[in-house]
Amino acid sequence: MTTEQLRLNVEKALDEIRPFLQSDGGDISLVSIEDDRFVTVKLLGACTSCSVNQMTLKSGVEMTIKKYAPQIEKVINMS
Repeated sequence: MTTEQLRLNVEKALDEIRPFLQSDGGDISLVSIEDDRFVTVKLLGACTSCSVNQMTLKSGVEMTIKKYAPQIEKVINMS
């Protein structure tokens, strides 16, 4: 998978997650992909102050991104 394909797949994963976050007043954006293995995202809106955002990041966001891009090892939230 090329770097561009990887970016597109990660964006597809975020597009899948976005409606759930937006329904709670939040959103998510892709910040960067490092070494084709580490994704940095930024939780926005209500997600920044949500007490379960780390759980959301691990169980929802990371799992969905790995479904689209299995080589991703870790998803990091830039606060």
